[in-house]
Amino acid sequence: MKIIDAHMHYSNIESFKHTAIHLSKLDYSYDGIVKEYREAGVELGIAMGLTEKEVEGFPDPLAPTPMGIDLSSEIPGNIVYCAGINPYHLGEKELAELEKTVQKPEVVGIKIYLGYYPYYAYDEVYQPVYKLAAKYGLPVVFHTGDTYSERGLLKYSHPLTLDEVAVMHRNVNFMMAHFGDPWTLDGAEVVYKNRNMYADLSGLVVGTREDIARYKDSPRFFNHLKHALTFTDNYSKFLFGTDWPLVPVQPYIDFVKEIIPEEHHENVFYNTAVKVFPKIRPLL
Repeated sequence: MKIIDAHMHYSNIESFKHTAIHLSKLDYSYDGIVKEYREAGVELGIAMGLTEKEVEGFPDPLAPTPMGIDLSSEIPGNIVYCAGINPYHLGEKELAELEKTVQKPEVVGIKIYLGYYPYYAYDEVYQPVYKLAAKYGLPVVFHTGDTYSERGLLKYSHPLTLDEVAVMHRNVNFMMAHFGDPWTLDGAEVVYKNRNMYADLSGLVVGTREDIARYKDSPRFFNHLKHALTFTDNYSKFLFGTDWPLVPVQPYIDFVKEIIPEEHHENVFYNTAVKVFPKIRPLL
């Protein structure tokens, strides 16, 4: 089976380094991801553009728009990325730079960090971004759900706030990162209602292979997720993603395979990503 990791990271972020060392216990480096992708049979990874100007600064108000990927000077040939947005820096100059950036072949989408920055998805500040996405046929990815920083504000990352954007911009495809977890049932309604809203299944667990198994085998931990997946009743609206380095790649593949019926694996792990991110087709 072909696999695309539709949500991962390759940025020089201090909290990601700390997680890799202390929680997921993996090699967060060029060599690390090349090895994990090779062993797991992942054909392509879609990184989320993210930078911090100060150590431990994320969410960093000083970060530029667009944000790219900068873990190392060398980027694996099978990793592309979504240009990250800092709403504090979205003036004419930054929007012009963003437009130049999204035309690069390695830039396949746009990422907005709801919750990390205190703006709702439908805020006026993001409207020029959606216009650019429509112009170049690019999807927009939103962080939703719990924030990986206690400085985040959860009211901005609730998945129901995406409904208004999906209705306002019917000609743009949107991806709800993390399926709005823990508000997955609300996220399911937004995905179910809007033909242009998709969700990735990344970041549902943070930790090692053993942590993934422990959560998976809990009688209650994923009840809300299974309920939401069943409610949506359309597995072609979901994409596989790891949120690497928050978890090792192969154990997370195995986890998602267990919660998704086998007849839908090809869509979740590959086909839907090709549909949502059309610029990746020549790379496959």
